[in-house]
Amino acid sequence: MTAPLSLWFDQLPEVTPLDPLDGDTRADVVIVGAGLTGLWTAYYLLEADPSLDVLVVEAQVAGYGASGRNGGWCSALLPVSGDELARRHGHDAATAMRAAMRDTVVEVGGVAAAEQIDCGFAFGGTVTLARNRPQLERVAEGVATDARWGDESHLLGETGVAEHVRAAGVVGGSFTPDCARIQPARLVRGLLDVVLSRGARVAEGTRALRLSPRAVVTDHGTVRARWVVRATEAWSSQLPGARRDVAPVYSHMIATEPLPPEVWAHVGLDRAQTFTDARHLIVYGQRTTDDRLAFGGRGAPYHLASSIEPSYDQAGSTAAHLARELVDLFPVLERAEITHHWGGPLGVPRDWHPSVGLDADTGIAWAGGYVGDGVALTNLAGRTLADLLTGADSDLVRLPWVGHRSPAWEPEPLRWAGITAARRATAWADRTEARTGHPSRLAGLLDRVLAH
Repeated sequence: MTAPLSLWFDQLPEVTPLDPLDGDTRADVVIVGAGLTGLWTAYYLLEADPSLDVLVVEAQVAGYGASGRNGGWCSALLPVSGDELARRHGHDAATAMRAAMRDTVVEVGGVAAAEQIDCGFAFGGTVTLARNRPQLERVAEGVATDARWGDESHLLGETGVAEHVRAAGVVGGSFTPDCARIQPARLVRGLLDVVLSRGARVAEGTRALRLSPRAVVTDHGTVRARWVVRATEAWSSQLPGARRDVAPVYSHMIATEPLPPEVWAHVGLDRAQTFTDARHLIVYGQRTTDDRLAFGGRGAPYHLASSIEPSYDQAGSTAAHLARELVDLFPVLERAEITHHWGGPLGVPRDWHPSVGLDADTGIAWAGGYVGDGVALTNLAGRTLADLLTGADSDLVRLPWVGHRSPAWEPEPLRWAGITAARRATAWADRTEARTGHPSRLAGLLDRVLAH
């Protein structure tokens, strides 16, 4: 039996692919990629102008990429901090971007409710655990940084953390309300149904071979359009001319069987909180709508030449590592069955700075580089692209990520060597801090080298 794409897809009714493109065609807007970026863009374009002919082409099925495999956090997180945004773009721009992210979480929940998309949206917030002194110092620094940019964040002691989640070895933490738990595949498939009902055309099983000015060449015909939108995230690295725009870095997840009430009495998360901890090599988790614990993390190998293959999605060694880390956090789960494990690539730009924009000369627009924070960012991208394409003079088109161009990644094999070394050094820094109780100097150096 073929392994499911993710727990989230496994919880859906059977997905029947839509028909592929049937030869050459025309549209007002052609969107490449039927993930959340592409579908949000279609949604807001048709909201702004229902007469538009919007065509979405997708190589697989809607939600096949990160949109249907992620951790189910709709958060106000950005891969670049408010301080870094201010250094690059100025204080006012950073303040506006942070406010836009907080508003976007609310927007996603509002659309899900208005369009009756049953995606388990629950405003539970995020608790960040600190399990040693260096982690606690980073959490406290993060709370102070949040305050500078208007983000609500609260420093917690051990008892305060336990009101949200009860994990082993916790010495403190923080809580922010600006995050919702979702079932991401239900969000993306629900959004697909909405845009189809509004008149969008969606061609699945249609691979884009080349993006050209005012046209997209696919394996089922050429689409000519006034505007072309690249909404391919990690898969951008597979397109001609965009090979070094993002590095497809893998993240993996596991999920337990549905857990009984007595186990959840030990764990907590009774208000749909999401959780992470302050280690350098990111982990993330949530209590699902059917009472599983879904848990993920970075640290899977980067593959030479930005290779993306289905075989990379089921990394048994990474799943085993995540299972050990999960039990380390929650010993009560030692005997819980792991029923699902899956993975997929996320798009990482060289400077970790997401972007959205439009080249009016070529008619090509783009959005991406979310570094794993895309559930909310895709919505902001869709609204912003809709304003750029329709010429709306909104506050969104003046946000600092609009028009940003990240530098290209190094050519291979330098790209592989650098990313692999950084991954191993990050894991080493976490082990060192856990062993010594002192901050890792190497981690600080990595932040400067990776420019985030």
